[in-house]
Amino acid sequence: MSNKKSKIEKTNVMRLLEQKKAAYTPHYYGDTSAIGGAEVAAALGQDPARVFKTLVTVAGSGEHYVFLVPVEKELDLKKAAKAVGEKNIEMIRSRELLPITGYVHGGCSPIGMKKPFRTVIDSTAAGFDAILFSAGKIGFQVETGLTELRKVIDFDLGDLCV
Repeated sequence: MSNKKSKIEKTNVMRLLEQKKAAYTPHYYGDTSAIGGAEVAAALGQDPARVFKTLVTVAGSGEHYVFLVPVEKELDLKKAAKAVGEKNIEMIRSRELLPITGYVHGGCSPIGMKKPFRTVIDSTAAGFDAILFSAGKIGFQVETGLTELRKVIDFDLGDLCV
């Protein structure tokens, strides 16, 4: 039996991390029904507190913002708006995700979106050596530290959860 299938396919997110010489560990959880964050964390055998979901929002001003929060937490829209200096903010509609970011629901990554958006990561991320988030394709995650992530995207830390 060939061993080629065990080699993890590279996503654009992984290529961008490598391009910026940012250290990361790829994770593949297969073509499972694990779409929700808690299921993804379980499929990977990871602490859900360090597995983050990527949420895309739109403010009253029309600006789009990206937030990363632990998979078992909920984004507090008031805190999110305050973190980016907006009066109000709401989640974008699912059908808007692909045209705005280039990603599908369940495979959205803060790295490699069609255009860079201001990104805020929940401050709990600072308590871990590394966090996991989508590698831009369903079934794939990357694990990296915030210092390494900063080589690829600019972001702020903030209190974002309910």
